[in-house]
Amino acid sequence: MARIKGAVKAKRRHKRVLKLARGFRGARSKQYRAAKQAVMRAMASAFVGRKQTKREYRRLWITRINAAARQHGLSYSQFMYGLKKAGVDINRKMLAELAVNDTAAFTKLANVVSGS
Repeated sequence: MARIKGAVKAKRRHKRVLKLARGFRGARSKQYRAAKQAVMRAMASAFVGRKQTKREYRRLWITRINAAARQHGLSYSQFMYGLKKAGVDINRKMLAELAVNDTAAFTKLANVVSGS
């Protein structure tokens, strides 16, 4: 059986990793071994970052809703509980959007909560 050398596969793998490492500083973008480690770490951080972004946005929305609710004499928890009790099904992203850009609509929601 003939011996098969891995040069083509290795070259392809090295090119793929070095392409992902473009823009990294120094040896991390030039040398395969350093680039491979840097790319692995970058991929892991990117995975974690995608989860953190979702958390941070939710925190931002809650902060905005809380600030707008307090202008109407309600806390965030009272406001959200009142909406649930009144049967208003609207997510935090849209509530935050209303709080920032459409204060009249948010005021109506606050009145619904206060009335119930």
